[in-house]
Amino acid sequence: MVGVTRPVVLLGSTGSIGTQALDIVRRAPDRFRVVGLAAGGDRAQLLAAQAIEFRVEVVAVAKASALEDVQLALYAEAQRRGYDRGDVALPKLLAGPDAAAEVATWPDADLVVNGMTGSIGLAPTLAALDAGHTLALANKESLVAGGPLVTARAKPGQIVPVDSEHSALAQCLRAGTHAEVAKLILTASGGPFRGRDRKALDAVTPAEALAHPTWDMGPVVTLNSATLVNKGLEVIEAHFLFGIGYERIDVVVHPQSVVHSMVEYVDGATIAQASPPDMHLPIALAMAWPDRVAGAAKSVDWTNASAWEFLPLDTDAFPAVDLCREAGRRGGTAPAVLNAANEEMVAAFLAGRVPFPAIVDTVARVVDEHDLVDTPDLDAVLDAETWARRRTTEIVAASS
Repeated sequence: MVGVTRPVVLLGSTGSIGTQALDIVRRAPDRFRVVGLAAGGDRAQLLAAQAIEFRVEVVAVAKASALEDVQLALYAEAQRRGYDRGDVALPKLLAGPDAAAEVATWPDADLVVNGMTGSIGLAPTLAALDAGHTLALANKESLVAGGPLVTARAKPGQIVPVDSEHSALAQCLRAGTHAEVAKLILTASGGPFRGRDRKALDAVTPAEALAHPTWDMGPVVTLNSATLVNKGLEVIEAHFLFGIGYERIDVVVHPQSVVHSMVEYVDGATIAQASPPDMHLPIALAMAWPDRVAGAAKSVDWTNASAWEFLPLDTDAFPAVDLCREAGRRGGTAPAVLNAANEEMVAAFLAGRVPFPAIVDTVARVVDEHDLVDTPDLDAVLDAETWARRRTTEIVAASS
């Protein structure tokens, strides 16, 4: 694809992944052209500024109530930039819960970057795949909630991972064949509470949980990193992305977040991908895969002394990875229930309604209570999520 300007649709454009993906487009305008954007609608001015700057063809907002705000912001942004309405064509506007999926099928696109947060990203993921677009996937919940549905629709090579860990694994896997892989090793920073025992976690506050030591991410992903649910979801994601059994996917704590993941081969070799913690690199690589974008991010500074630590995961204080691994092994609707329950518990903790350890404890309880559907279709996945959200809300209300 080098030498070709690739038309891109960006889902979740006003979030952390989305804004950084647009940074890549600014740095490499000869490589990428943005044709469509989708966002929730809460940040109308930012969405409008993105749409006018990149002169996109279509903009989607999930909240129909935000449509007028986005429309007014588009007019204001065009005027601010000195455009008359005849100088720049304002984009087509779509609104509602299905708008992102519609943009994901945009015929002028070649690549869809799904940077949405939560299982609401599943339908746009399926839509992009059905449209034949390459999918740069940051929305791990798509694979967690609907892994078999997604992989059944994806052609070989159609999904490219965006998460730094899975991007690292994809790079390391180029060193050998699938049959030569002994295990995948996902690295975890350990979050802001690394080294604390379970009892010490009772009193942590939302502000403390959102203070990630190495990464700058949105609140949901940051909190999931504090509980290590995020790492557990990444184990499920790695299973579906690379076709490796759960028993061969390990997690190791690496506080410096420089080695983003590793692949161990059958001959004893371990291949690691290292770079400073900066999401611009994996985002750029996913957008250009299998090619690289020059200057996407800084490299490791080898002129300064440094030490990299690798520590075993404390599964007593942080049981989330084991919980997610077991849900993945159970399969069916179990991972979707786990993810939906976790999303509700994240919201409850941030609202000050539950203590920090209750997040994973309650998710485990909801998963245990769920009547598993072994081979769900999309409707069954959505029904399971609805049940999980309702049951989690009931448990939180009772505990309050």
